[in-house]
Amino acid sequence: MSALPSAVTKVIEEFEKLPGVGPKSAARMAYHFLRSPNNDAGKLAKSLSEMEEKVQFCEKCFNVAEASECDLCSSSNRDQSKLCVVEEPLDIVAFESSGVYDGLYFVLGGVISPADGIGAEELRFFELKGRIEKLLKQGSLELIIATNPSLEGEATTEYIKDLIKDFSEVTLSRLAMGLPTGADLEYADNLTLKRALEGRKDI
Repeated sequence: MSALPSAVTKVIEEFEKLPGVGPKSAARMAYHFLRSPNNDAGKLAKSLSEMEEKVQFCEKCFNVAEASECDLCSSSNRDQSKLCVVEEPLDIVAFESSGVYDGLYFVLGGVISPADGIGAEELRFFELKGRIEKLLKQGSLELIIATNPSLEGEATTEYIKDLIKDFSEVTLSRLAMGLPTGADLEYADNLTLKRALEGRKDI
């Protein structure tokens, strides 16, 4: 016999699926919503349902958006000669918060990680190549690799180098190591990101 109603147990199990959330943290979150007098559970459920219904991936860069094209790709103020390749949409949020980058983005959807069963076929390299080809029609292009400074990030960088080896109009650069090895971009402060971006070098 369980000490908890099945409805509460189901909520805890769902919270446990979140990154970095263990059983105790999941239980605390569930009890928070149980005790809340402000219908926080209903508001959360409504927000999640609305997100699932309205949010999609941009057809150009695969950032999250509420239309087929995100606000960044559709903006006339972005520098079309620069394309920054990141792992996840949260990395774009980090760059935009820093205010030091005015180009376009492309979200790979992760990095090559054989240990986790993630090969090149699981990522958006085919789409990246197509995006590069379209941007090259407008002129030369700087491709900035902004994967996290890890072994997996470096392996992904090498794959991209091989992917674009025939594009002579593309200049390839990598973020400078203002970012410590093993760090996640989404947790980097604005100054660290600024130094990393401004100190990027050709590869």
